[in-house]
Amino acid sequence: MSGPLHGYRIVDLTSMISGPAATMLLADQGADVIKVENPAGGDHVRRGGNRRGDFAANFLNNNRNKRSLAIDLKAPGGIDALLRVVATADVFVQNFRPGVIERMGLGEEVVRAARPDIVYVSIAGFGFAGPYAHKPVYDPLIQALSGLTTVQAGSDEARPRLVRTIVPDKVTALTAAQAITAALLARASSGQGQHVRLSMLDAVVSFLWHSDMGSQTFVGDELPQQAAASFHDLVYETADGYITVAVMSDREWQALTRALERPEWLDDPRFLTPALRDRNIDARLKLIQEVLRERPAHDWLERLEAAGVPCAPVLTRNDMLRHPQVAANGSVGINPHPRAGDLRQAEPAARFAATPATVRHGAPALGEHSTAVLREAGFAAAEIEALVAAAVVM
Repeated sequence: MSGPLHGYRIVDLTSMISGPAATMLLADQGADVIKVENPAGGDHVRRGGNRRGDFAANFLNNNRNKRSLAIDLKAPGGIDALLRVVATADVFVQNFRPGVIERMGLGEEVVRAARPDIVYVSIAGFGFAGPYAHKPVYDPLIQALSGLTTVQAGSDEARPRLVRTIVPDKVTALTAAQAITAALLARASSGQGQHVRLSMLDAVVSFLWHSDMGSQTFVGDELPQQAAASFHDLVYETADGYITVAVMSDREWQALTRALERPEWLDDPRFLTPALRDRNIDARLKLIQEVLRERPAHDWLERLEAAGVPCAPVLTRNDMLRHPQVAANGSVGINPHPRAGDLRQAEPAARFAATPATVRHGAPALGEHSTAVLREAGFAAAEIEALVAAAVVM
């Protein structure tokens, strides 16, 4: 058996990143994910840049282990054909704007009539009700509305900054994948499917609350604005590059003063306790930065590691691929693709001892598996030929 979700089938109508990344995680874990696409171009991400073999890198990295069913849902017979496929599935996932899926004729009641115990999943941008529910959404908008840009700036008074990767899409994907698995587990015990709704905005707000919303936690004692955590980040310049150093406990602080040969910092009244070191963080980090400029990165890392100080090199993307820890983890692998060639990709992060997640095949060509999926759903050869001839299916 390949993967803990082997035997589950997911009908996936999502596009872009948040939905496809969620279903790819489940596909890596063994689920049979049927990616439903419009024959007229398919998922928008297919048309992205950085291409080889007519495949965009971002499409390849969010849609492996899936099968493509290209079906025109606006054509006569398109919805009925898809519902016959849905009848064989365990999960139905869509990320259209609220109201669109119902107008298409694939709302929950219709889908559940085809498969009563299905897990029906809706992913929205801002939410399903309220003034922003029907607005178009992209990652920067969620970063802005959620407060993430202010957190990234370090202070409410500083200019807001975007995180330079699509955090809302990726956090939503992870949240959705976990929720789908939980809903399947609940169905296994109750026999009933349910509707799982989540929004990118809610996913990011939840993500932030674990570490960045302490100022708003105590009801009645909210701070009027988020105080600056620090005007320095924990990336330090050395004589020939960058490293990161992070110390929290008294033991680690003492080890840092030894490694940097600054024992006088232990007697500095600003740094006597963790609370005082946090209160005087800018002064403390400035002193550390001044010392770290004196020697090359390799020298500092050796000294810091020997002293037991948490530290690491700051790597470029190319450097990361060649780091011995990444190699030891097997974090990145080479996966062959019949049209795009050999692909360097992240391996499934969760390692299952008995049911390993695997890369079984690369991302599909548009409509590559249409005939096979319809055949598995019980369509006769003549029915499939008729759908293809009518351009309902590609």
